[in-house]
Amino acid sequence: MLVSDLLSPERVLADVRATSKKKLLETISKALVSHDTALDAREVFESLCARERLGSTGLGHGVAIPHGRVSSSLEPQAVFVRLAKPLAFDAMDGVPVDLLFALAVPENCTSDHLNLLAQIAERFSDEELLRNLRQADGATELVKLLSDTKH
Repeated sequence: MLVSDLLSPERVLADVRATSKKKLLETISKALVSHDTALDAREVFESLCARERLGSTGLGHGVAIPHGRVSSSLEPQAVFVRLAKPLAFDAMDGVPVDLLFALAVPENCTSDHLNLLAQIAERFSDEELLRNLRQADGATELVKLLSDTKH
């Protein structure tokens, strides 16, 4: 599975305003379930929070990949979020986060899902891509950048 398989302009939230990590995870949960009626926002939120308690999903350089396993999910669901203003996220480098790729994956997470997380993390290690994501005009351009296999 590729990042491009999971994203569309409807799955991209640009210039989101969040006052706390908890509020941001609530926003992400609602966005994830809006594309899959089988998902429950509360379950997704609790799963994302549980994962964050194990250790921040903030990778550094202003990037985070919040993710969680959800019993009601049969297929991975994703949403990309660009914040209007960076938010403290307990990232390893201490840099506030402004770019997030969030995932809700089936409870019986397979190696495919772990490979997807690795693929996303690798994509977000590209400084040029991060710069372009921060400067992109809107959801359509963000999806194009995220789907571009050259990065």
